[in-house]
Amino acid sequence: MSYSIHDEPHLSNRSQWLRAAVLGANDGLISTASLLVGVAAANASSQTLLLTGLASLTAGALSMAAGEYISVSSQADTEKADLKKELYELTHNPERELVELTTIYKQRGLDQDLAHQVAVALTEHDALEAHTRDEIGLTEISQAKPLQASIASALAFTTGAIFPVIGILVFPAQILVWSLAALTIVGLVLLGMVSARLGGAPTLPAVTRVVVWGVLAMVATSLIGRLLGV
Repeated sequence: MSYSIHDEPHLSNRSQWLRAAVLGANDGLISTASLLVGVAAANASSQTLLLTGLASLTAGALSMAAGEYISVSSQADTEKADLKKELYELTHNPERELVELTTIYKQRGLDQDLAHQVAVALTEHDALEAHTRDEIGLTEISQAKPLQASIASALAFTTGAIFPVIGILVFPAQILVWSLAALTIVGLVLLGMVSARLGGAPTLPAVTRVVVWGVLAMVATSLIGRLLGV
């Protein structure tokens, strides 16, 4: 929820789903492409490569969805436990909680009288909301959303993984390893640009870090495929 009195769009409200989406797309693209590059380097057939790619896409998307849902649900459980504890304290020790809130506002720069007035006013308005925001540091934007993170991660993984899978169908076997690598680098560049754009961050650092890690992963699996492939 925005409380600005004028149109001032912020990007932090994207942080929950954007983190999961970037992680999913990056993992889908790098892990699937690296796996296929390694298998292709071992001179596997096109049918084997396609089966490997589809299996990696399906298993990876489900794994990312489950992992995000479980991990973010754990965060949500912790937040709920904190809220329950705070509600108990507000019910049984309201005076101490008022002093605690006053101290928080003093530490942020208000004098004793003004800090007390603000604490009293916010307590009368919504005590739990005031303590949730100013004591625990939990806001609507930062609140854990397991289902949102799970869906974003699974869809993003599928989007990233589909690039190298399509490459198997398009590129000839003779140049498949290099073609998959080139296609993956292009995908990583696009991912870095899109994530930077959505997050309002500089483009070059975002592109550089995803490309560097993606190239390292493909080089490692390609070497393993060439050394161990028969």
